[in-house]
Amino acid sequence: MADLTCDVAVIGGGTAGLAAERNARKHGATTLLIDPEFAGTTCATVGCMPSKLLIAAARAAHDVRDAATFGIHCDGLRIDGPAVMARVREMRDDFAGSTREGIAKLPDGILVRARARFTSANRLELDDGRAVEARSVVIATGSSPMVPPPFRELGDLLLTNETIFELPDLPESLAVIGGGVIGLELAQAMARLGVRVALFDQKETLAGVRCEAVHETLKSAMARDMALHLGTSPEPSLEDGRVRIDWDGQTDRFHKVLVATGRPPNVRGLNLEATGLALDDHGMPEVNPNTMQCGDAAIFMAGDANGDRPLLHEASDEGAIAGRNAIAYPALVASERVVPFAITFTEPPLVTIGADVCEGAKTGTSDYSRQGRARVDARNVGTVRLHAAAPDGHLIGADLFCPGADHMGHMLALAIQNGMTAGDLLEMPFYHPTLEEGLKSALREICHAVPLRMPGDRDPGNPPGT
Repeated sequence: MADLTCDVAVIGGGTAGLAAERNARKHGATTLLIDPEFAGTTCATVGCMPSKLLIAAARAAHDVRDAATFGIHCDGLRIDGPAVMARVREMRDDFAGSTREGIAKLPDGILVRARARFTSANRLELDDGRAVEARSVVIATGSSPMVPPPFRELGDLLLTNETIFELPDLPESLAVIGGGVIGLELAQAMARLGVRVALFDQKETLAGVRCEAVHETLKSAMARDMALHLGTSPEPSLEDGRVRIDWDGQTDRFHKVLVATGRPPNVRGLNLEATGLALDDHGMPEVNPNTMQCGDAAIFMAGDANGDRPLLHEASDEGAIAGRNAIAYPALVASERVVPFAITFTEPPLVTIGADVCEGAKTGTSDYSRQGRARVDARNVGTVRLHAAAPDGHLIGADLFCPGADHMGHMLALAIQNGMTAGDLLEMPFYHPTLEEGLKSALREICHAVPLRMPGDRDPGNPPGT
């Protein structure tokens, strides 16, 4: 006899786990939410929110430096590193505290503060000695930073996204290992706050950008803020209290190193072998992206734990799908997923939406180096590529690196989700002068490439560069 029983046991109290528990309980299940700390979501504690706080400080510093462009001179700029980091932590703690308050308001008897491991497909062993028996189990254990072996010996000179926000002051210099989303965002933020930054990556492509034209613009923009060393394999060592980095016959020394080489799923210690699931070389089961089911078992995996779409809104959606199917098992409901949508909060933002290109697809381009509103704001850098399927020209994807991309991306995601064509979007009002107007060049190019009606009566012909 198990100490605890329920319909659905959820392992992990982050975004995906909270959504799974909530939806399972909403559909009548008895639930348990198991987590060793209930510290708050990754987003609030070590992810989205503290990184955006650092980026906001960097934006303020950059704007002051660039104010002379407008004839406004701000002499004597001083960046107070301890004050910058103190605000990051203060606001971070407020966001995380709000999340913890929400968790604490869950009904009595749901929260179980412990670590869990499987002893069978429907039975869990807790590290406090108790056992849990559940009709279904949702795994929502998140992910953690991966630190390659050579960097593990750097002691307190090593940083990850889970420790960088605890710095009492900004470092004088920083090597960033990994040019993915986390590495790129934090590298640019630190550079704009006056830190000497060099970014290293074994790949030639930053942030997994899939469009060559967009990547060239991104790389050129990032090179203005930091040294880029792509296609390299940096080797670290300690030297006189700093980190020495050797690569391609070159050497440099840094006060700190941020390792941002990925966040693999937290599945070690779950003893997934006991579930009877077929596991791959990384110890991961096959997960159906539309039901979140692992194999054919009453086990579901959502959020960063499955490594599919490691984004907060996706984790929330996956958690809800997993929670609903955990109570419905074996009568599962396959959910249609929202259009893929990812933002990297560089300046300007980098956005990827939907599909890239497919056979017969048409692509339109907008150049933001000459876009009117971007020039007014002295933010005229960027490239946009919109993708549409032939023969009707309905939009299937977009790649943007331009000012306002994080906001325009939502409009484009809605258009793609609703099956709109380039012509449909051109018939929508574009106020002048706005950043959104810059999309019209790409939309017109698609309309010319496929047999679509050009909405000329609603497109009066704005000045070049709009």
